[in-house]
Amino acid sequence: MDGDTLYSIGDLARRTGLTVKTIRFYSDSGIVPPTDRSPAGYRLYDIDALARLDLVRTLRDLGLDLAAVRQILNREISLPEVAAAHAEALEVQIRTLRLRRAVLRAVAKRGSTPEEMDLMHKLAKLSDDERRRHISDFIDDTFGGLDANPDLVAMMRSAMPDLPDDPTPEQVETWVELAELSQEPDFRASVRRMAEYQAAERAQGDTTGLHHDLTDTVRDQVGQALAAGVAPASPQAAPVITALMARYADVFGRPDDANLQRWLLTRLETANDPRVERYWQLLAVINGWPVPESLAPVFDWFIQALRAHVER
Repeated sequence: MDGDTLYSIGDLARRTGLTVKTIRFYSDSGIVPPTDRSPAGYRLYDIDALARLDLVRTLRDLGLDLAAVRQILNREISLPEVAAAHAEALEVQIRTLRLRRAVLRAVAKRGSTPEEMDLMHKLAKLSDDERRRHISDFIDDTFGGLDANPDLVAMMRSAMPDLPDDPTPEQVETWVELAELSQEPDFRASVRRMAEYQAAERAQGDTTGLHHDLTDTVRDQVGQALAAGVAPASPQAAPVITALMARYADVFGRPDDANLQRWLLTRLETANDPRVERYWQLLAVINGWPVPESLAPVFDWFIQALRAHVER
């Protein structure tokens, strides 16, 4: 192509594959202005205009709007800056599309109603900050204003739902279930009662935190009884309760007597809401953590056995 040659809009259309209408629009917008005009008043363009038009087409194919294209061509902003900003915007769009795909797959799997699909979509498209705020509001509502177990509260605040950029349908379903659970009034009231109980215990001098070792002991000893088919109200359960009572007495610095048994029964019954365990299981699925084993059968057996022991 000769650098001194001027070309009509029709010539540019044939060389670029763009329509005459599109080139005229770019010309009228000042993005690719004509180099000159023919004696008859027709617009003419030089080789620089062709190169500029090629760049415009590339930028538009990449999704940049005309304002950004004009800024780049006028050197008001650098191409790398625009590319970085546009790439970030595309990441958001891609993430949104992946979420929509996961929601649709979950709807197809569950056979959801239109109302369920709408709720699932609204919850799934929340930002990371909005999801964290959703759970933080639940924690504030249930533990706020109370001197509950600080280790538990800290653990709950550190364990926030972190839905991946490309979630599975199961993770979307799980997040919806967690969001619904955290808003359930009866569940909130149950957790609030636990927090109030903890605060009352701390007011009486209990400064112990979480008791993972104690939980492991209960799981191991009661697990053996369950595996052996020992009924919680049977005489064979008595040695298990005796051993565990001694362990609790040691951990909490209390006499191993009937008062300890009644205190422990109240403590276990207050904390024994299976929805709390479900809360942690849901968080694990959302975040891709190992799902903790269910201790519900263990503590159900323990409570029944302890109640039978107290009532004897």
